[in-house]
Amino acid sequence: MSTDEKIERLRGMREKSLEPDNQRAVERQHDLGKLTARERIELLLDKGSFQETGALMRHQAQGFGIENKRPLGDAVVTGWGTIDGKTVFVFAEDFTNFGGSLGEIVADKITKVMDLAMNTGAPLIALKDSGGARIQEGVVALDGYGRIFERNVRASGVIPQISVIMGPCAGGAVYSPAITDFVYQVENTAHLFITGPDVIKAVTGEEVSFEDLGGVHAHGSMSGVTHFVSNTDQEALEEVRYILSFLPPNNMEVAPYFTPMDRPDRMDEGLTTIIPDSPNQPYDVVGLIEMIVDDSEFYQIHSHYAQNIVVGLARLDGHAVGIIGNQPSVLAGTLDINASVKAARFIRFCDAFNIPLVSFVDVPGFLPGVDQEHNGIIRHGAKLMYSYAEATVPKLTVITRKAYGGAYVVMNSRALRADVVYAWPTAEIAVMGAQGAVNVIHRREIAASDAPEDRQTELIEEYEERFNHPYLAAERGLVDEVIEPRETRPLLIQALEMLRNKREGTPPRKHGNIPL
Repeated sequence: MSTDEKIERLRGMREKSLEPDNQRAVERQHDLGKLTARERIELLLDKGSFQETGALMRHQAQGFGIENKRPLGDAVVTGWGTIDGKTVFVFAEDFTNFGGSLGEIVADKITKVMDLAMNTGAPLIALKDSGGARIQEGVVALDGYGRIFERNVRASGVIPQISVIMGPCAGGAVYSPAITDFVYQVENTAHLFITGPDVIKAVTGEEVSFEDLGGVHAHGSMSGVTHFVSNTDQEALEEVRYILSFLPPNNMEVAPYFTPMDRPDRMDEGLTTIIPDSPNQPYDVVGLIEMIVDDSEFYQIHSHYAQNIVVGLARLDGHAVGIIGNQPSVLAGTLDINASVKAARFIRFCDAFNIPLVSFVDVPGFLPGVDQEHNGIIRHGAKLMYSYAEATVPKLTVITRKAYGGAYVVMNSRALRADVVYAWPTAEIAVMGAQGAVNVIHRREIAASDAPEDRQTELIEEYEERFNHPYLAAERGLVDEVIEPRETRPLLIQALEMLRNKREGTPPRKHGNIPL
C-alpha cells in the first residue's frame, strides 16, 4: 500500500469516527431536548479549538453480540481545547453508542485525559450522559469506574473539576461527580441516583418517579449534590464557561484578573440603610453583597440549597474572591447542618485554589432543635469552624449586625486567624442577644419586681448599651475597625491589596482529620 493510500485510509477512518453510528439514536437524543456529545463539546469550547484523543479506539469485548458492534471512539468523546483561550480537558459520554455505558476502552480514554489535565495543570470538565457500567464487560467496567474515581481524588484541590449532568447518571457513576468541585444539572433530562425507582420499589415498596428521586429539585434543593440548575444543555455549557472565568487553571496559579468597569473607591449610600432598625427584621444579604462587589456581579453557588447561608464568587477591583454571608431572610440567618456543610465545602475549595475569602456576618446562633442535635449539628458545625481555621488564603470579615455565641466564633472570627475584621456600627457582638442574656442573668430580679416587664425593658436597654455593640470587641483587638457601611468596598479592596502576597505556613503533617 502506497503512502497516499495509507493517508487516504486514515482520512476515511477519521471521517467515519465523526459520523453518528446510529442516526435514530441521535434523533431520539434531539427529541428529548438533548444535544449529542460532539454538539456539546462544540458549544462548550472556543470555536475550532477541540483536539480529539482516542478517536480510533474500539472495545475488545467478546460475547453477548457486542463483538459485532465496534464503533470508532466507543461511547465517549475525549480531548482538549480552549475556553476564552485557556486550555481545558473534556470528556463527553455519548448516549448514542451503547447508551453511553462505560467499558474498558471508555475508561481508558477518560483516564487518559484526566492524567493529561493533571500533568499540564488544566481544568477538567465531564459531560455526563450514561446508562452506567457496561454489563457485557462485567468487572472490567467496574474497575474502569474505580480508576476514574482514584484520579478524581488525586486531582482534588490540584485542578478544578466540573461535572455537567445532562442525562442519566446512575449507580457507581454518581460518585465521580460527587468528588468534583461543582455539579451542574439540566432540568427534566438529567437524573442522578445510586439505585433507580424500580430497584427501590422492589426492595422497599416505595414508588417514586425518576424526577422526584434524582431530578434537579431533589439534588439542587434537598440533597445538595447539585450546585447549579440549568434549563437546557446550552445554558449549562454557557454557565461552565462563565464559572471558569473566576477560577485559576490549577492550585499553583491565581485566578484571572479582569479590568473592572467599577471604581475601587466607589461608596454605595444604600448600604447605610440596608440594615433595618429592628434587630429582628430581615434583609437580603445578596443585595448587600451586590452593592459592594465589582459591577454588582455575584455568581451564587448552591443558590437553591441551605438558603440560610449564601456562598458564591465575585470580584473586587478585578480580582476573584469567594463570598460567604449569613442570610437573615431565611431562618433568621442561623447556622444549621446543611448551611455549615455548604459553606465549609466552598471555603475549602477557595483555599485550595488561592481565592481570598470575604465573609459577611449576621448570625444569631446555631439553629436549635432536637433534630439538629441528633443529626449531628455539633459535628457538622465543626466542619465550618475547621474550614475557616485551616484556610491560609487572605480572610476578611465584615460583621454587619448580629454575631452571637459560638456562631460568631465559627464565622471567621479573629480567633480563627481572620486577617482583617471590620464591623459596622450596627454590629452586635455578644454571647447572646440582650433579651436572652437579661432573662438568664436577672431572672430573679425581674420576677421580684413590681413591674416585671418594665424592669426587663430597662435591663435590656442597659445590656445593649454596655455589651451589644462593636466597640468592646474593638477595644480588645477582636475587631480592627468600626467602619461606615458605605466604606466597605474601598476598605475591602485596600485590605486585599495589602494581603496579596500573604504567606502562612502550616504544621508538618500528612493531612488533618476534619470531622466528616
